[in-house]
Amino acid sequence: MNELKHDRQMKKKRILLIQPENREINAFRRRQFNNFAQITIPYLAAFIDETKYEITLKDEYNQAIPYHQTFDLAAITVNTPNAPHCYDIARRFRENGARVVMGGPHVSLLPEEAEQHCDYLLTGECEETWPLFLDHFYEETAMKRYDSASPPSLEHLPKPRWDLLKRRTRMMKAAVFATRGCPYHCRYCNLKQIYHDCFRTRPVEEVIDEIKAICSRFFVFWDDNFFANRTYALSLMNALKPVKKKWAAQVTLTDCRDENILKAAREAGCLYLFIGLESFFQSSLKDAGKEINQVDDYGKIIGQIHKHGLMIQAGIIFGFDSDMPDVFEKTLRKCEETGIDGATVSLLTPLPGTPLYAELKAANRLTTASWDKYNGKTQVVFEPRNMTTEQLLRGYMLFRRKFYSLRSFIRRMKVSHTSPVYNFVVNLGYWLAGR
Repeated sequence: MNELKHDRQMKKKRILLIQPENREINAFRRRQFNNFAQITIPYLAAFIDETKYEITLKDEYNQAIPYHQTFDLAAITVNTPNAPHCYDIARRFRENGARVVMGGPHVSLLPEEAEQHCDYLLTGECEETWPLFLDHFYEETAMKRYDSASPPSLEHLPKPRWDLLKRRTRMMKAAVFATRGCPYHCRYCNLKQIYHDCFRTRPVEEVIDEIKAICSRFFVFWDDNFFANRTYALSLMNALKPVKKKWAAQVTLTDCRDENILKAAREAGCLYLFIGLESFFQSSLKDAGKEINQVDDYGKIIGQIHKHGLMIQAGIIFGFDSDMPDVFEKTLRKCEETGIDGATVSLLTPLPGTPLYAELKAANRLTTASWDKYNGKTQVVFEPRNMTTEQLLRGYMLFRRKFYSLRSFIRRMKVSHTSPVYNFVVNLGYWLAGR
């Protein structure tokens, strides 16, 4: 009997890794030119021992899920707007005899909900729990739930398996992370509930080695706050100079006061910085819990960034309690006056586990419990304070169209003067997506 069990365990198990895609958001952004692939699933694939598992990876952005095939295990990463879709995927595979394991932001925020739809779940950071689960599953001793008890080490991490990601250009398969975490506590952000609340860095030489292995000349840092540790960021960018690649990263505006760090970024190949401005109004920033941003400093710091030849992709959110119906037109004027190069515009969305969600739920201001509507792009899921839900959605969509119009682009470029050709291509992509 023991020999039969041993023989069964020695056979490779078939594992399907799924990067699910919210269909509404997919249709919304497919025409953009800068849709970098999510790093999560290629990264998880790198931990899998191929002497034990036969790996299939599917990215639903442009691939169909192979429901007709047989797998021992289906692994799904779940974010909030994808949750209902992921639960349906899990149901179909379980009905066909596969086991399902779930992880990701939504699972970490609402594990009791998620466990009703899968056989196993992993909460929080996965560098230690995912390999442990894989060993246990192969040995047929897997537990129902694995929680990240302490911050895992970010040393000696495997390189993401971009080779398993099909039907993506080299440029879109080019993401790397150097740090994890953020020192700030924005009320709408669920980062503190997903990760351990401590900022950590990877060894510089390991990050550089991973970047060198990326086939594309362009890549993006997947960090939440790339400049948060100034000393580390400078060290990494200094080591990045000889690599001669172009890149982008997400940072906070306050860190861009430092001209030395901007100079180092440009010399290391940085093209643009994603900066969460969120709003051009201090009252709205107070609502957001992001008073580290000071509106009076916007013009000076933005000008400083442009002086170093760096473009700005601004994160802008509409729907804060202080926002009035004229916020859309006023924000557009501010963007044009300061020369904002591009904008990632979102509707305020109270994700579960955040202080914002708790407050709106207690005030009975949430309008739906359907997670697929919590996508931040096409649906308003709460009652705004100073306008109707229809006014908020209409104003947001009108802002997008006006911001990415040729007229606004010309006005913004007259101020920015930064990389006009690249700027035009990115703006065109967003304009096409918003038509």
